[in-house]
Amino acid sequence: MLKARFHPKPLIQYLLLFVAPIALRLALLPTHPVPPPSGVDDFSYLLLSDTLAHLRLANPSHAYNRFFETDYVLQEPTYSSLYPLGQGLALALGQVLVRQAWAGVLLSEGLFCALSYWMLCGWVERRWALVGSIIVICQFGPLSAWMNTYFGGAVAASAGCIVFGALPRLRAEPTSGRYKAALGLGLGLAFLARPFESTLLAVSAVTYLLFWMPKKGRTNLILSVVMAGAPAGILFLMHNHAVTGRWLTMPYMLNRYQYGVPATFTFQQNPVPHRPLTIEQQVIYETQVRAHGEGTDTPRRYVSRFIGRLPTYRFFYDPVLFLGVMAFIPALHHKKWQWVMLTVGIFIVGTTFYPYFQPHYIAPLTSLLVLIILIGLRTLDDWGTWIGRGVAIAYVAQFLFLYGIHLYGNQQWMIRTANAVRYVNWGDPQDRIAINHQLLETPGNHLVFIQPAPPRYRFISWMQNAADIDRSRIVWARDLGSVENDLLRKYYPDRRVWILKTEVFPPKLVQLN
Repeated sequence: MLKARFHPKPLIQYLLLFVAPIALRLALLPTHPVPPPSGVDDFSYLLLSDTLAHLRLANPSHAYNRFFETDYVLQEPTYSSLYPLGQGLALALGQVLVRQAWAGVLLSEGLFCALSYWMLCGWVERRWALVGSIIVICQFGPLSAWMNTYFGGAVAASAGCIVFGALPRLRAEPTSGRYKAALGLGLGLAFLARPFESTLLAVSAVTYLLFWMPKKGRTNLILSVVMAGAPAGILFLMHNHAVTGRWLTMPYMLNRYQYGVPATFTFQQNPVPHRPLTIEQQVIYETQVRAHGEGTDTPRRYVSRFIGRLPTYRFFYDPVLFLGVMAFIPALHHKKWQWVMLTVGIFIVGTTFYPYFQPHYIAPLTSLLVLIILIGLRTLDDWGTWIGRGVAIAYVAQFLFLYGIHLYGNQQWMIRTANAVRYVNWGDPQDRIAINHQLLETPGNHLVFIQPAPPRYRFISWMQNAADIDRSRIVWARDLGSVENDLLRKYYPDRRVWILKTEVFPPKLVQLN
């Protein structure tokens, strides 16, 4: 029977696991540069990052905010991102340390990989925990969307590691103050990163504690966990109030009231916008309404959505590792592994009530999904020496092969193996790097009017303003026509004026004066 007690290891082991994914991704910079933000999610998170880096929770509404309307950004009562604080804090850390928000993505990935080892040591032997951490690096590291976008996933995944690592240790040491604190901190971090999914995480943790913690001391445990998580809750309330003016109204909720997005849960009616929408905002709104469907959910629609998104979970399991997942099934006669499957079920069933699904929505569950693989691989090893380890070696060898292709920039092979890689940015397909470079290399400050995009390009966003728009070297604005544009040009009299032509792809930048 496995011992849940933590086996201390030298700090160097954790440092290596922290550094490894960062070093692997940095080595790819010659062929895969710093990812340029490309979507409304990225730009909204970067706005949140810049706001926090300036030691603010929100920004004043701009007098000409009609020029800066974009998806997932509030203009009134404050100019703010709709997203919760978790990912923004990581990005802000990178921005403060090295003036590059993407560095925060790298740091959060390193933390996730190191914490995954700590978590897995609470459930399996150290050698298998190390195997699991290597799988985490390969699956969610340099070739993963979590490391090559700004909406991330590693922050919420790290929170899951802390929670799922604390639970078995509390079972072994029910009176341990540090593990109670760890559980509270993990739940608090998850709440800051993914508020809805953190409730599913809390339900899972409560279920575990009810099954395996003695009744005596539960009250003390709950108080300790609540106290450890309280700072995150206070910060959450402060952020709500700073952005929306109400302690219990999340930016997410206000954005839905004003713009009709993001979509509601499927057991709710579609929201109705209470502000005029731009052409691009109208497209996003109508798309999300269609995804939600008319009215509220039906059992048939729920089941259809549940089945339809099952292939998406492949993000967490490479085909080579399916053997480990299948070999996990015989272990289900143990109650603790039944709890693991119950937790997976809680997350999948709960998130199916939302019309959209992205893997980072269930990021807190990641380390537990890796644990399933490890138990399966260990079972295979019990059936025959080196079978499980052989599967792990084959998986790592496959990763190294794919990584080598990207490291040496073999374009032909990158195209051939694209489906085997989660995501890594390649080249400059939208000319974002070139356009930003052109603006930064041109002396002075700039005002760029973004022309309305034709229908086929309306999902591509270029509105990427910083938290303090007036002090930015580059101000991006909607092209509202010559009469309206002249008002903004008079407001910024000393800026070079450009037009970003979006009727072509990639867009072209043309100077007006």
